[in-house]
Amino acid sequence: MLRFCLLGSGSSGNAILVASPAATILIDNGLSYRQLTLRAAAAGERLDDLAAVFVTHEHGDHVNGVGILARKRGVPVYMTEGSRHNLPRTTGKIPTIHCFAAGSAVAIGGLSVQSFGVAHDAADPVSYVVSHDGAKLGVAADLGHASNVVRTRLAGCHGLILESNYCPDMLRQGPYPHSIQQRIRGRHGHLSNRDACSLLAALSHPGLEHVVLVH
Repeated sequence: MLRFCLLGSGSSGNAILVASPAATILIDNGLSYRQLTLRAAAAGERLDDLAAVFVTHEHGDHVNGVGILARKRGVPVYMTEGSRHNLPRTTGKIPTIHCFAAGSAVAIGGLSVQSFGVAHDAADPVSYVVSHDGAKLGVAADLGHASNVVRTRLAGCHGLILESNYCPDMLRQGPYPHSIQQRIRGRHGHLSNRDACSLLAALSHPGLEHVVLVH
């Protein structure tokens, strides 16, 4: 069995809990330690046996709570070298960091965590596919477009957490300055609702059971 729970999604903080009977991990933590523990408890989850935190990229809404969590729980943190070199100073000391190259897989307590590169305006961003005993959960958020690599890695997943960030028409007519609009809709920005629908259509298969749209 592989289960997941979104503890936070959006500019105020992102955190995804993924667990098997053997191990529990987090993908990102942009939440305060208090909020993280409260939300986990509300979902019926415990962080006592947290095995690792996997970081997608260094933006604050994904890493603001990583340092304090690592220090309080002694949890190792995994990320690319580019993300490590560009962490915000507010993250503070992280006692144990393991760096990997995008495309690498890490085994944690029976979980296989496969990384893959994505297009986003960060130093070396990645997303992940987490597998256990034949079950696959794919995560693809904070990406400007779905490359062939993204589609290949997410193919055959039984659960998907996909970015569906904005409506192009509403963005164009909305209050954001032109520069911000360009960043959001650029090839290294965020995935539009239209593009998310196209990606999901390409990934749909009879074994796909759960899809969550985020950010």
